Amino acid sequence: MPANAAKVSPKLQALIDKGLLDALPASFSSFCVDQVKEWELLFPAERSYYERLFGLLDRSSPEAVERLFNPVRLIERLMGVNDRTWPKGQFTLEQVDFLNRNPHYPEWRAAVSQVFAQLDPLLDAEMVASGHARLVIVIAPAQLPVGPDRMWTRFQGRGTRIRVQPPEREEEFAPVLLTGEDRARGAPTIAQLFAAGKKGGPYTSWIIEAGGMLSQLGSASNLVAKYSYESLAQYRKRLMQEVQNVVNAQEVPGPRQLSARLKQMKILASEGHVARDPILAEFARAILLSGNGTLLINNTFVEWATIQAVRRARPSVAVIGFGVRNKIKPFSSLLIYADQEAATPIPSQMDTLGSYVDLEVFYKYVWQEFEKYAEYRKNTAYLFSGEGMDEILVIAPPDFPLLSAADPLKLPTVFQGLRDWLGV
Repeated sequence: MPANAAKVSPKLQALIDKGLLDALPASFSSFCVDQVKEWELLFPAERSYYERLFGLLDRSSPEAVERLFNPVRLIERLMGVNDRTWPKGQFTLEQVDFLNRNPHYPEWRAAVSQVFAQLDPLLDAEMVASGHARLVIVIAPAQLPVGPDRMWTRFQGRGTRIRVQPPEREEEFAPVLLTGEDRARGAPTIAQLFAAGKKGGPYTSWIIEAGGMLSQLGSASNLVAKYSYESLAQYRKRLMQEVQNVVNAQEVPGPRQLSARLKQMKILASEGHVARDPILAEFARAILLSGNGTLLINNTFVEWATIQAVRRARPSVAVIGFGVRNKIKPFSSLLIYADQEAATPIPSQMDTLGSYVDLEVFYKYVWQEFEKYAEYRKNTAYLFSGEGMDEILVIAPPDFPLLSAADPLKLPTVFQGLRDWLGV
């Protein structure tokens, strides 16, 4: 790696010092360097992946590694990759442009994809061998204009519908589901219990929501990663204003300069508790500035933040709370960095039907994202619920406790089943 490269873990640095990257095709090794250049901002799951990836290559015979990467080397020669066009240890926008403009780019992408197609199953097997029970809870808002018979329609033929007894007060549904108690008792959430347990720790439990109520449940805990669209309102508005100012002033001549400018727009301590943690602070900036609509639409924020959390952090427990979005205003106000409230005098209106239609798609998207990764397959229980509804949809392995329980279930019983499943 270059002399000014960021520090990585001692384990990974030892492999780099052995010359592992120097033995790989230039484009592939440069890509890897780029992925770990901000090591201190990577989640533990991301760091583990690169340590295991490099470790696997190091354990493999030189002949096997050469066979694996030979198609990439052949394509690189056809593309004209050399020391002049591709300095070692760098992966700049110029190199990205070099790849994209090269007529052999499709062949290069296919060759790199084939490398990962052979490596990732081996890395996945490592994760499966050390797997444990995981939990995903998805909560829909009470205001949706349908009953449970018209919920989760894209899961037809999958999962089990279980009848439950909602509490008398609708607003207590989520608190009792997640803590086993009324909100006033301040009992820890299932996310907090797991994070504090032997398999938990920082970044293992997440709460992502449109509102702010779920994040406030339970006892104070810095172990649970919490992202609330509502709570990030001040940061979101500042981002929209700052980006709009940059665009209007035409201060950035190209994508490289714009990317560098966006990188500086970090969350302030006064704008959210995640500012205290550099990894979570950068994640907040990234999801708000990389997702189309995440600054403007609450449920889009929840869906995108969840997908990115799964891809990057691999949480063991995830609580996902959707809300009701406002009706979309005229297109001119839906510019990616424009504040809808300030862009048009038309008053905002809740769109319960539109939210229902959106969420039917998002439920499936979220479930599919989790199931892409070996950590979640065959050991994850998914609970889809709606506040105040008397049914929940459960997609889970056969040994999930609630599947054999006699319904209708009281929510404290559901909560205890979740504890039993996770062993907390």
